[in-house]
Amino acid sequence: MIDFFWNLASFVIALGILVTVHEYGHFWVARKNGVKVERFSVGFGRAIWRKKAKDGTEYVLAMIPLGGYVKMLDERVDEVKPEDKDKTFNCKTVYQRIAIVGAGPLANFIFALFALYLMFLIGVPSVKPVIGEVDPSSIAGKAKLSYDSEIISVAGDATRNWQEVNLALIGKIGQEEIEIKTKHADSQYISTSILDTSQWQFSPDKVSALASLGITPFRPKVHNELAAVAEDSPAALGGLLVGDTLISVAGVKTSDWLSFAKEIKQYPGKEILITIKRNGELRTLPVTPNSIEQVGKVVGYIGVGPKVDAWPESLLIELKYGPIEAIKESAQRTWNLTTLTFGMIGKLISGDVSVKNLSGPIGIAQGAGASAGHGFVYFLGFLALISINLGIINLLPLPVLDGGHLLYYLIELFTGKEVPERVQEAGFKFGALALLMLMAIGLFNDFSRVLG
Repeated sequence: MIDFFWNLASFVIALGILVTVHEYGHFWVARKNGVKVERFSVGFGRAIWRKKAKDGTEYVLAMIPLGGYVKMLDERVDEVKPEDKDKTFNCKTVYQRIAIVGAGPLANFIFALFALYLMFLIGVPSVKPVIGEVDPSSIAGKAKLSYDSEIISVAGDATRNWQEVNLALIGKIGQEEIEIKTKHADSQYISTSILDTSQWQFSPDKVSALASLGITPFRPKVHNELAAVAEDSPAALGGLLVGDTLISVAGVKTSDWLSFAKEIKQYPGKEILITIKRNGELRTLPVTPNSIEQVGKVVGYIGVGPKVDAWPESLLIELKYGPIEAIKESAQRTWNLTTLTFGMIGKLISGDVSVKNLSGPIGIAQGAGASAGHGFVYFLGFLALISINLGIINLLPLPVLDGGHLLYYLIELFTGKEVPERVQEAGFKFGALALLMLMAIGLFNDFSRVLG
């Protein structure tokens, strides 16, 4: 339940920021072009806060935080006083209307650039992409990719951490082969491996790009020994202590931490016997795990943490830059995320990526909660990614979106005539239906992941 409210709060904050940025783009350019703005609303439905400014614009915060809008004076939908005719949206030139409509998505790209600039200015703690294991029968194994080597580039794109490796791999979905360059820490020799990805089966909702290729990142060793026991937790109440070595759960031997955690999750609210080794002696203790919700499922939780070896200093890096260098880095990352998003849309259309990979509000909320939980810099990165996605989606040529309006204005620009109203209305109906279908698919995928 705590995870639910954390994800919800993170989602509302993230969406509120991005919607405000998007609508402010429309608002600012409209005002600069002499259009009267009647209402600036963040959210839909019933207003929970409103304020009317001296210039007549009403600012509204509404209950449903799934969007927003800027209501401009328009003769096609409003009764306009003669003295206000020059302040209407429809009386402006086609270039002005294009600028006003395009300002929303543009504001999202500018915000992404700003968020990433702050992220690189603050510094992003990262680890070098060193391979821990390679499945011999996998795509990576057949390409002779070796463990204990650092991935320095994917298909020509330099990679400094695992996030960059993942983004580069995802961008190459649908290609017949992918070139990966690696080097060992004790050698400057660079090795080149060609992954045969002609039969690559990758479902982002089920497995990571790395795992689907047979690559396991290096991680410090996790011991089957307790390093932390939360106060008043089920583990503490059951008598578990720091330093205990875990032997079995409910009669099932647990040779490592992952198997121990997996067994504990199966017994929410049920008393189980946990066998541990303490001072060379075996002891069996009764413990009743609490019930918590995790990714839509109720699982057991006892409040313990394992002993983990420290990360080697040689693998720890921080992507932190000065005020000038951060501009270049944020611009490059914005460009990479933009091209990746356009590329993924193209792969959805071509069928290289399944529509099952689309996410709806639940998936976005989980991403918001996870990034916020890791820290402010990671939340900034999430905001930048979603802001870019929001900007691109709004540029799609669906008449109900900004891109659809821009399409009509471009047609008007070249023909010298407005698109007939009946054609626009038909387009809006089609666009609304298409958008609802996409949202329905996203929601269906969200529920499938949660319930599956």
